[in-house]
Amino acid sequence: MRVIETWAAARVRAIRDLTPTIRLFELVPAAGTPAQIPLGGHLNVTVMIGARVDTRSYSLIGPAVPDAYRIAVKLNPESRGGSSYMWSLREGSQLTISSPRSHFEIDFGRPDYLLIAGGIGITPLVGMAHALARAGAALRMHYCVRSRDELAFADELRAALGDRLQTFVSAEGQRLDLEASLASLAPGGLAAVCGPLPLLDQARSIWRALGRPVGDLRYETFGSSGQLATQTFRLRIAPGGREIVVAENQSILDALEDAGIGVISDCRRGECGVCALNIVAVDGEVDHRDVFFSDHQKQENTRLCACVSRAVGTITIDPLLRPEPARPER
Repeated sequence: MRVIETWAAARVRAIRDLTPTIRLFELVPAAGTPAQIPLGGHLNVTVMIGARVDTRSYSLIGPAVPDAYRIAVKLNPESRGGSSYMWSLREGSQLTISSPRSHFEIDFGRPDYLLIAGGIGITPLVGMAHALARAGAALRMHYCVRSRDELAFADELRAALGDRLQTFVSAEGQRLDLEASLASLAPGGLAAVCGPLPLLDQARSIWRALGRPVGDLRYETFGSSGQLATQTFRLRIAPGGREIVVAENQSILDALEDAGIGVISDCRRGECGVCALNIVAVDGEVDHRDVFFSDHQKQENTRLCACVSRAVGTITIDPLLRPEPARPER
């Protein structure tokens, strides 16, 4: 069942560029004091994609400030238009935001913690790092970026964590040994990973091979990341053969809804599986960008999450076949 959200007006109080491609926004709710921010929490924000109203999710940056929410948005040329809209806002702009909620939580009292961020995946981990540091937890953080000028929040994290923060800049030949990093976590420890899909896929695979408890790996992704370049493709609807073009700035879910075909959905982040559709045929290649299905299920290529997954070529789906989504194999 879809989670009921409370929406309210908000004002952009301040904007600051953290890097050439990452911009920090302070959002003040019109109703007054912000709701309590859960660790790993996010806000849904209404955006305009052309003439269409849509929503995007942005992680909340901790630690909390008393009178505003903080989010950071990376300007991504391969996104579906949400980041471009957010970057068009100015101080004083009005927008609508949801109440905060979290699908990316951690628990305290573990003997060891490991936080791993890839690129803009740093955003939900900033608050976690501060909270764990204040609690005196055994903590390490690994932060991976392509270039040094993408290290948003590095200075404040360094001040809070000292040498417990390690950065890895691929343009300078630095690579995180993910297997060694995860293997070094103490028994009973918790790992939290956020970043592009290849990072999460690798982390999940290594975690399984290590035989670690499934619940001790927490992760979150962002829907613009995938194995293939984002491009326009065709969606064929069975039965009947109706064809829909899915543009670069659309998801399959968007395209179906714009065509008047209703699809049940919830998270719109590739995490819950509610919008999973059955694949009838593939003339090209499917780019599974979710974290709901296991690697094996993705290889079977029989279902996809319509909110984030894409394709090259033409794929045929049947939106009327709606069995309950199976629990993912993780």
